[in-house]
Amino acid sequence: MMEHKQITAQGGIVHYWINRKKSDADCIVFTHGVTADHTMFEKQIEFFSDKYTIILWDIPMHGLSRPYHNFSYLDTAEILHKILTREHIEKVVLVGMSLGGYPSQHFAVLYPNMVKGFVALDTTPLGMGYYSKSDLWWLRQVAPVARLFSAEVLRKSMARSVSKTEYSYKKMMSMLTPLSKTEIIEQMRIAYEYFPKENKDVHFQFPVLILAGENDHTGKVKTYCREWSRKTGYPLHFIKGAKHFANGDNPKQVNNEIQLFIEKLNSYGRN
Repeated sequence: MMEHKQITAQGGIVHYWINRKKSDADCIVFTHGVTADHTMFEKQIEFFSDKYTIILWDIPMHGLSRPYHNFSYLDTAEILHKILTREHIEKVVLVGMSLGGYPSQHFAVLYPNMVKGFVALDTTPLGMGYYSKSDLWWLRQVAPVARLFSAEVLRKSMARSVSKTEYSYKKMMSMLTPLSKTEIIEQMRIAYEYFPKENKDVHFQFPVLILAGENDHTGKVKTYCREWSRKTGYPLHFIKGAKHFANGDNPKQVNNEIQLFIEKLNSYGRN
């Protein structure tokens, strides 16, 4: 049973949910993608909540954590730290989906000793060398292009583009429906304009696993993931029959990948 809580941050109220297990259980923090909310991980909660402490949150400007002012990725990292401190959690496994990979990585930069491992799920790396000037220019065009569509067409096209299965499509629509067109565009604008402003070169000492839908055609996510794996040696596993919303399209494989990753983290600790 997830307990709903909230915390006051500099830009507004941030909502989070926790399902706590025994004190020595690993804690998994799931961070959702742009225009989504914590409910996009319902298939993961069904799988992991019996064994692990789980934390979900609606990141600033999303879900119940809106309205929110003066968004930054640094701020999201500090909010997550504040949540973990309040809950007396000292170490976490981070799972960041798409946009959710950026608060996760910024948190890991600031608080590396609190991170046991990171699962990068259909997301892209921090690092100045991955993104060309044209890549960054195209990121800035996402919100202006979205303005050309009606609200209903925008919601349906976004949901369909990231989803391979009917479950993922309906789940994405359920998260988009409460949002106005203005809110959707503002979330995308902030997500993509602030990423290059706060991008930096990073080096993580803890294990990282990269997961990506084999049919993920969102931007250049698969290209970035391949280069990320090549440069760092992080393992990259493709999720069969999945687009960008891989944890909805093929939750069985995603859950098993995360489970095996955590088991390996724990085996490292015993050796």
